[in-house]
Amino acid sequence: MAQDDMDPIHRHAQGAPERVALWTPSRQWTYAELDAEVTATSHYLQRRGIRRETRVAVHLDRGPEMVIVLWALWRAGGVAVPLSTRLPIAEVGRQAEWVGSEVLISAKTDVREQASDALTCWGLDELAIEGRNRSEAPGERGLSADRPATIIFTSGSTGSPKAVLHTWRNHLYSAKGSNANLPLRPGDRWLLSLPLYHVGGLAVLVRCAVAGATVAVPDKTAMHADALANTGATHVSLVATQLRRLLDATDGPPPTSLQAVLLGGGPIPEALLRRGYERGWPLLTSYGCTEMASQVTTTSPGAPFDDLRTAGRRLPHRRVQINDGQIMVAGAPLFAAYVTPQGLEDPRTGDGWYPTGDRGRFDASGRLHVLGRMDRMFVSGGENVQPEEVETALERIDGVERAVVEPVPSAEYGQRPVAFLRTTRSLASSHLRRVLRQRLPGFKVPDAFHSLPPECVGDGLKIDHEQLRSRARMLQGGETEEG
Repeated sequence: MAQDDMDPIHRHAQGAPERVALWTPSRQWTYAELDAEVTATSHYLQRRGIRRETRVAVHLDRGPEMVIVLWALWRAGGVAVPLSTRLPIAEVGRQAEWVGSEVLISAKTDVREQASDALTCWGLDELAIEGRNRSEAPGERGLSADRPATIIFTSGSTGSPKAVLHTWRNHLYSAKGSNANLPLRPGDRWLLSLPLYHVGGLAVLVRCAVAGATVAVPDKTAMHADALANTGATHVSLVATQLRRLLDATDGPPPTSLQAVLLGGGPIPEALLRRGYERGWPLLTSYGCTEMASQVTTTSPGAPFDDLRTAGRRLPHRRVQINDGQIMVAGAPLFAAYVTPQGLEDPRTGDGWYPTGDRGRFDASGRLHVLGRMDRMFVSGGENVQPEEVETALERIDGVERAVVEPVPSAEYGQRPVAFLRTTRSLASSHLRRVLRQRLPGFKVPDAFHSLPPECVGDGLKIDHEQLRSRARMLQGGETEEG
């Protein structure tokens, strides 16, 4: 790997210093300006004790500060642990500690105050972005290919949280493969519509840096239709819910500047795809996972509708095979290991393949068809919902004896969770939701609570999930049966 691949921000700052690297409604950073800001922040982090492979939890809203902090951490040699801004306050510090973070960066005072003494907490004012002396000697600029770069949380098939460790090589070759399929050129702008604690959001940063393109950060309150128009975006990544809202908010064709809408985060309903396709939106469908640092397969730009009904073909630098119906992946973007409190855990097979837990098949044209999860996880509005996690949270509530969570179809979010409960006393839905919102992100809180039918529990306490899912769909839209 060439050295200039290691730090693309610095490479473009040297070769095209006036090219725009980061766009916001209030300011634009050229590559030279962004490089200077990252250098100063990186050096400051090193002086504050960030060493090679120090794990730093980053709990910041999507915005220029988050972008600068991430690149500065990588340049300083640290490992960025981006945390969801939708987590309950108490969970932020817990997740940071769970993967061995030494430092927590958060703009929220209450998050810093509730973190344990084991974490050193910094606010943005302490980082003083844009307020330092840039005449100081810079820290390291090179990004070592095989050094750990990020730890990104996802959900595992058992309901326990999974923390995915990526190297810089993983992110770099994910970007290279994406850019080979969907060309990204200097002057292009990719709208940052996904959070940076998701691998899909992080992938946008790396793709743009490798290509010398621009990351466009919209106003926090802007709707996607307005953001596309105001930023002049050429590319955007969306989940199904975002696409539906975008099409609902617009009547005519897409903006003339828009070249590609990369869809991911779960299956896209065919009716929604057709609606966008027939209106001329430049859609690409894909299949990916956090473990592969974003996309694995993707359709080509301008693909016919028949292609969009699939997940497309394998991208460069990836390998994909189907083993007993399960999608298996390998290649340069494949993560290094899972991080656990006990150490690193490598789930790959002896010959280097990772079993995704997804079912799939290839057709005669080499297109991947994703057939669903082999476990119970489902996607709601682009977010993974693991039923066991919600069930555990419910069963911690006084009066809840047993909880089973199942998905029901949703026109807005694709799928939404509902809960079946066996309780020892009457519990109001409002009480259950209030308690859950203190423990879980809002998108994981069930829409409805029903009584758990005895006939759905076998002699061995095994749940008949198919029967429960049928019952959940039947009850959808009806009166809530409180346990």
